[in-house]
Amino acid sequence: MLHFHALLINMAMINKFPPCKKLHSAFVLCYRNMSLNLKTDKAFVDGKWISASSGKTYEVLNPATGQVLGSVPDMDQDDVRDAIKAAHTAFKSWKNTLPKERSVIMKKWYDLSLNYKKELATLLTEENGKPLAEAEGEILYGSGFLEWFGEECRRTYGDVVPSPVQSKRTLVIKQPIGVAGMITPWNFPNAMVTRKAGAAIAAGCTVVLRPAEDTPFSALALCKLAEEAGLPPGVLNVVTSDRGNAGPIGKELCENPLVSKISFTGSTAVGKLLLSQSADTVKKVSLELGGNAPFIVFDSADLQKAVNGLLACKFRNAGQTCVCANRVLVQEGIYAKFVHALALAIENTLKTGNGLEPGVNQGPLINSRAVEKVDGLVKDAVACGAKVIVGGKNAAIGGNFYEPTLLSDVTVDMRVVQEEIFGPVAAIVKFKTEAEAIEIANNTTAGLASYFFTTDIAQAWRVSEKLQYGLVGVNEGIVSAVESTFGGWKESGLGSEGGKYGLDEYLVRKNICYGGITS
Repeated sequence: MLHFHALLINMAMINKFPPCKKLHSAFVLCYRNMSLNLKTDKAFVDGKWISASSGKTYEVLNPATGQVLGSVPDMDQDDVRDAIKAAHTAFKSWKNTLPKERSVIMKKWYDLSLNYKKELATLLTEENGKPLAEAEGEILYGSGFLEWFGEECRRTYGDVVPSPVQSKRTLVIKQPIGVAGMITPWNFPNAMVTRKAGAAIAAGCTVVLRPAEDTPFSALALCKLAEEAGLPPGVLNVVTSDRGNAGPIGKELCENPLVSKISFTGSTAVGKLLLSQSADTVKKVSLELGGNAPFIVFDSADLQKAVNGLLACKFRNAGQTCVCANRVLVQEGIYAKFVHALALAIENTLKTGNGLEPGVNQGPLINSRAVEKVDGLVKDAVACGAKVIVGGKNAAIGGNFYEPTLLSDVTVDMRVVQEEIFGPVAAIVKFKTEAEAIEIANNTTAGLASYFFTTDIAQAWRVSEKLQYGLVGVNEGIVSAVESTFGGWKESGLGSEGGKYGLDEYLVRKNICYGGITS
């Protein structure tokens, strides 16, 4: 049930802020325990649930069972162009709302997300495959961005700048940048929407978002909750499409002059393409791209903590996260013990299966192409001299499932080290010295996440400062938090998401100089 104090705040704002009339009605309905059906076969544009102008649809499959979950519109450039126009029109009024007014709606959206946590998590597991407990964790994490940015938008402070001239006064204020075009990935279909769209909407921007073709239902469910929370038409627009229309839609978002900002999470290759397509209109661009995360275990590490940290870091979402450990570097003094302990942990802890089944903590890979890629990397490593300690093949249950895998005797020149695995494969590389580990870790064009375990405090400081990554976990395998920044160095991206920094990605600074002032 939603908080009663929010109802009182909402009632007080009805006459002041017209959109709150809709918000009030929606809130009262929810307060009466109205149940929403969060699954829909329509896209959401300008406050309306619509089909593609062509009438085309495509099917969404459950990666665990191969069954059809449903179908959604297969939209094209013309549809996206219409959505951009709607967002542009809505921006004219939304940008003028007070932060307090936006905050109230964001908090309603947050409350509704928590109220429908079970339904959102089940839908997420069905289209993504991750275990239900993990999906519920994502819903809590994703909802947190709505709460955070709903609060943080009231603190978009500017500055009073000391003037060098007696007759002038200078201010710096922040204002919303405009329409934000967004493309989100399938591996976190809830949290990547809220982390991006939540920040933009709280800042006073409007959004046109294309979710990954594999996982559109989670994004559309968030639209239903946003609508119920009282978000005005055109502020949040979600267009769905199959893989064939992904390129044209991305191109339209990047090249359309009505779009002022692009935010993308996905592969480095696609990110570079979107960046180049945004150049002609000089858009502000945020990119969260591929990773090649090192996970370093020094001789001084607490063995069991390091094993537990790697289990959490490597095998979350079956290894399908951009911040997963990709290269496990273990110092020679602890190498044999670590491999043995990790093998036991994998065999005794990880259970593969349908994420809706009790006890399962390893779901399927997203599709057959992902399985083929992971299996190819494992076979290449074995052909080059690596040893399979655990797993190493497609799971016996078939489909898109791959066994949690442990490889030893891996060398830095193998593809499994050079490429982002995006699967449940831990490849262990032996190193001798701290300097060698840092050199191996930094020898990549990626620079998103990194991890290391040590009980030497001096070493902790040294290595933290020398690793060329936007995220560093010290004796910790999970580092993301709503309150902190998330972003990569080098070819892992541009800009930051989350924390107090995430809102700035959707704001522009304005210098205001007042002249003719006499003392």
